[in-house]
Amino acid sequence: MPSKETLDKFVARVVEGAHAEAIEEFYTLEASMQENLSEPRHGRDQLITKEKAALARAKSVKSTCVPPVFVNGDHVVIRWVFEFDWLDGRKSRIEELAHQRWEGERIAQETFFYDPAQFVPK
Repeated sequence: MPSKETLDKFVARVVEGAHAEAIEEFYTLEASMQENLSEPRHGRDQLITKEKAALARAKSVKSTCVPPVFVNGDHVVIRWVFEFDWLDGRKSRIEELAHQRWEGERIAQETFFYDPAQFVPK
């Protein structure tokens, strides 16, 4: 189960825009991420590579945690809002829930739940 201090540090890293760094600092080596019902991606290095590639398509990303963060033992749910300013000038606002399973102080498994229609830039 993650400590409140660890959760606060994780959220702070994402809010400050250090998305790939947060994966490196807070995920297990074998961690997995899954988008809705897609196949999960496995391995922290792959997760970091995918995150960097996604971020490279944007001029900027503003990340906001919408409290409260829900904790039940090793399970955490965080509501996120991401505002993307894409390289081509379009903008997107994505709202999602991230369900995480922690092993001690690191995330072992994460599933994101969101409406894919939000990814259509305006």
